[in-house]
Amino acid sequence: MSDPRYPIGNPDLKEQYTAEERKRLFDQIAAAPARLREATAGLSDAQLDTPYREGGWSVRQVVHHVPDSHLNAYIRTKLALTEDEPTIKPYDEAAWAALDDSRATPIDVSLTLFEKLHVRWVNLLRSTPESAFAKTWRHPEYGVRTLDWLVGLYAWHGRHHTAHITSLRERNGW
Repeated sequence: MSDPRYPIGNPDLKEQYTAEERKRLFDQIAAAPARLREATAGLSDAQLDTPYREGGWSVRQVVHHVPDSHLNAYIRTKLALTEDEPTIKPYDEAAWAALDDSRATPIDVSLTLFEKLHVRWVNLLRSTPESAFAKTWRHPEYGVRTLDWLVGLYAWHGRHHTAHITSLRERNGW
């Protein structure tokens, strides 16, 4: 069995993508909200509160984490487009997932937030000049990264967490 932490494998990221590769990544980002909604359709509260793997977050926490993370990516995109190599602030994903809103809020709230956020973000990405994807931002842990790298990471990220849920459903026969 593959590692349940990485059901689609680790991301294969580049600092620069071709226009064709970037379009494919935009399409994956655009599709992520519908895929996450499909993956969670019909789950009971007990199923939503089931960890996707031993020691992992519950499905509910995963669903709330995804828009949290993508909101940060959207802001990082805007910072990279409007500032000269901005230093972004990381956040503690596990601490955010442990907050009550990530454990108790109905998932439809985050699914809707995710859908609306992606409308804005994908519109921004598709309207950004190709040369701007070489713009950079600085992460205190990962160093300098391009906007292209961020696009690749988040195209993977949506598929990665959706696969956590679909893999759990498959394993449990849901």
